[in-house]
Amino acid sequence: MFLFFCATAPELGRSCIEEDTFRFHSSFLQVTIMTSIQDAFQPVQREPAAPGFPHAPPDWTRARAEQIAQQEHLILGDDHWAVVRGLQEFFARHEDEPLHLRDLSDALDEKFHYKGGIKYLYTLLPGGPIAQGCRLAGLEPPAGSVDPGFGSVA
Repeated sequence: MFLFFCATAPELGRSCIEEDTFRFHSSFLQVTIMTSIQDAFQPVQREPAAPGFPHAPPDWTRARAEQIAQQEHLILGDDHWAVVRGLQEFFARHEDEPLHLRDLSDALDEKFHYKGGIKYLYTLLPGGPIAQGCRLAGLEPPAGSVDPGFGSVA
């Protein structure tokens, strides 16, 4: 069954549109718009910067992290690399939103809770698990993680 919508315009005469045709076009438009919106929210696929570090920044290398650790008198072990991976993953998941120091601190505390949480991370990274960890991971630390004037590090 087809229904017709008719409109009268003095200069055009009478025009009619079938309802089913109108529905097809409007649903096609909705599908097209929804597909383009969904494409915009798909994660960006890229090659990892280093093997074993899928969320590493493109210019980051493990050798560079080891060089920074040597300058800061650290010997990197498996737990240090786990912190680096955790930071890189957190930053990759939240790259389109502003990072807050408290959120990152809570995420690290939760991720390493089974080993003692943030207190344990301070034993691994005495320069601050977030500040020093971000330097090792090739990431920009969030605002407030280092305050040289006050002498605090997060």
